[in-house]
Amino acid sequence: MSSSVFGEKSKPPDDRRLSEALGETFALWTEIRSSVSAEIGGLVTEWKYYGPKSGWIMKSLNKKRNLFFLTPCDGFFRLGFVFGDKAVAAIERSGLPKAMIDEVKNAKRYVEGRGLRVEVRMPADVAAVKTLVAIKIAN
Repeated sequence: MSSSVFGEKSKPPDDRRLSEALGETFALWTEIRSSVSAEIGGLVTEWKYYGPKSGWIMKSLNKKRNLFFLTPCDGFFRLGFVFGDKAVAAIERSGLPKAMIDEVKNAKRYVEGRGLRVEVRMPADVAAVKTLVAIKIAN
């Protein structure tokens, strides 16, 4: 079973199917997408099939720079970020929840940076995501 609710390669997702899968949290995704788009002057999204284990994941970009990846789940979604050293330092100073700061600080360091996954299930999660996106854009 794939981590995305959209696991069949032959059935690429669209906004209608995404809305059905996310349920009430689709409004949270819409808020994040609108906020990021307003902040950077446009957000490009594209669906990519990453294989049977991952399924379909939405890649979100600012011009050609990856901002985050959306993994649709049943009734919620996860956003995956990769942060460089300057962004990790900014996260440490950000006032985000300690668990989130510890997760990114303790994440394995790759050439691209350190990964962080954030589950979005309720409106309170949106504020943290907006902070992370602002840090990603600034660094």
